[in-house]
Amino acid sequence: MCKECGCGINNDTTRLQFFAEGYTEESAKQIEASLLGLPGVMYVHIHSHDGETTIDYDPKKTKLTSLLKVFDEQNVVANL
Repeated sequence: MCKECGCGINNDTTRLQFFAEGYTEESAKQIEASLLGLPGVMYVHIHSHDGETTIDYDPKKTKLTSLLKVFDEQNVVANL
């Protein structure tokens, strides 16, 4: 559930699971923090060693392009 407004309580979320290339431990932590700072992002979990990434978010509050921009800023390639 989103800390800001409680969204996600009615299962109005989308789960993305994918692998990304180019993570370091530091970039994974920065990406995770940046994503969790976006409206409607409720959960982020990144395995920097193999690139496995999970994001739960409300697409009515944050667009996929906004999520992908966070990866681009850290030079990490999200393989969706």
